Amino acid sequence: MRLLTLRTGNGTTTGTVAVRQDGATLTEIEGFANVGDLLKDPSWEAVAKAAAGATHPLEGADLAPVVPAPGKIICVGHNYRNHIKEMGRDVPEYPTLFAKYAESLIGPNDDLALPQESDAVDWEAELAVVIGRTGRRISEADAAEHIAGYSVLNDVSMRDYQFRTIQWLQGKTWEKSTPFGPALVTKDEFTAGPLMTSAVDGEIQQSTPTSDLVFTPEFLVSYISTIITLNPGDVIATGTPGGVGHAQDPKRYLQEGQVLVTTIEGLGQLKNRVIKEA
Repeated sequence: MRLLTLRTGNGTTTGTVAVRQDGATLTEIEGFANVGDLLKDPSWEAVAKAAAGATHPLEGADLAPVVPAPGKIICVGHNYRNHIKEMGRDVPEYPTLFAKYAESLIGPNDDLALPQESDAVDWEAELAVVIGRTGRRISEADAAEHIAGYSVLNDVSMRDYQFRTIQWLQGKTWEKSTPFGPALVTKDEFTAGPLMTSAVDGEIQQSTPTSDLVFTPEFLVSYISTIITLNPGDVIATGTPGGVGHAQDPKRYLQEGQVLVTTIEGLGQLKNRVIKEA
């Protein structure tokens, strides 16, 4: 099952609604403003399957971030061996964790605005894990039961700010910098391992199977839930593979007018036009 958050407009009223994708049609899941809201219902999966609300065409749909306001966005650094190598690091014994905030998220087709303060904006394709069930100190064996599904995310990074200090947060959570979506694909329809790519103006920059993770989604759910309770709608961004612009010689960063496309086979695609911040 594929679940999305659709932006709606009706005269002077605008909002969002959770929808189920049925081929080229989106069916409203009535009573839920977005996918994150839906996941708070313990019966969310049955509710979504039974939904029979108003329908909309998928083509041309204005999609919001699939979970617009997660309670937590926890990100993992140095989690693909080829990216660890290109950045000159050692394979870590434990996950490297940092946070993003909901204000950083944009929809899968929204414009990506280059901030006035940074001229080192880089791409980072990532597999996102979305939590569907509350848990603390979850065992790795039980972790899959707490995962609602998976999505696509690009951890766009302002490298000049990221490396000002040894703490990365200031380069990782810029306002409206993180494309996320298009859909939450439930775990029964997704098997870890498909190819993940990022491309700038059609030129492939990153291309790595998601199975190349050092720390698996299940391990990350277990590890992070040891530290803090995971709740429905929380997001874990599992890290990026090799091919980032910062590691190239010469370094390459996003420029106005380019188009950044992030794809994971079986999950979908983000397509974001790069503009200058107003």
